[in-house]
Amino acid sequence: MSDLDTIRENPEWMPHRLDLQEGEVEFVRLPQSRFAEAGFLFEYRPSHPSDTFRIAVDKLAAFSVPHAPLHFIFHTAFCRSTLLSRALNIRGIAIGLSEPPIIADLASGGEATKGLIRPLLHLLARARPGGEAVFVKPTNHANRLIPQLLDAAPKAHAILMTNSLDPFLRSVRRRGLIGHRWGRKLYLEMQSYAGMDFGMPPEETFAMTDLQTAGAAWLLNQRYFDQLASSRFAERLRVLNGDYFNDSREETIAAVLDFCGLDIGTAKPATEIFAAHAKTGGPVRKQADDQILNEEIGQVRHWVDLIADQIGITVPTAQTLR
Repeated sequence: MSDLDTIRENPEWMPHRLDLQEGEVEFVRLPQSRFAEAGFLFEYRPSHPSDTFRIAVDKLAAFSVPHAPLHFIFHTAFCRSTLLSRALNIRGIAIGLSEPPIIADLASGGEATKGLIRPLLHLLARARPGGEAVFVKPTNHANRLIPQLLDAAPKAHAILMTNSLDPFLRSVRRRGLIGHRWGRKLYLEMQSYAGMDFGMPPEETFAMTDLQTAGAAWLLNQRYFDQLASSRFAERLRVLNGDYFNDSREETIAAVLDFCGLDIGTAKPATEIFAAHAKTGGPVRKQADDQILNEEIGQVRHWVDLIADQIGITVPTAQTLR
């Protein structure tokens, strides 16, 4: 059996990175047990060189593999989407893939990746011996690709996951300088494909505080999700509030599976998943109260609420998953 046949026959081989410059897709051998672990798939590094293999992009067409039902979890960041993805790893029912980097590569590649979306999705959702459906949770930086992903997977359903502004801004602040820079970059990113005119001259836009800029990015994401929820994809989408999920975990997971045509039966997600931080695997720590931060977040929230009222949307986007 050739290397290509081995990769074709073994569902542990997954498309990991897309190298457009070299015209290749990097595959890694990734055991299914890794999916429920803390962290993201883009962090995965094979322990041995033999667990990595590159295939020319033009050979993807020959990789016709059986694939399982595929669904998506799209999100606005810092809303417990990683926790949901991990919790959906229920043997015999579903697996959750948390931020496979190949989706981010597709999003950043622009028009050059258009013809690769469908075959790469089929490879991500390869059929496995347990018969599980596959839930892919891309990075929020790939949200620009949502319409193309749904078009490429016409039977897929998707959860649009978000929560209120306050925990989003607290998460930005907790990450210090990197978080503040991330919030500003997210604002520029959102303006590039789901932008709106905030009615501010350039000098006022530049003068926005870091949290104000991150709040504006969050608002643009809410507006984008609101538009998607009333688009031609509306019947295939449901909005989920991450705070509701945190308070009603089993009910939420059952509702997600039911919406996607899956029956959880008597199975339950592994409870230990909820005992640790979804991203780091460490303990979940309560954050200390910070009066100055509370005041700043309150001011940004008031500003965002005023803009949301002016443009006629409810923030955060109202939950529709039942």
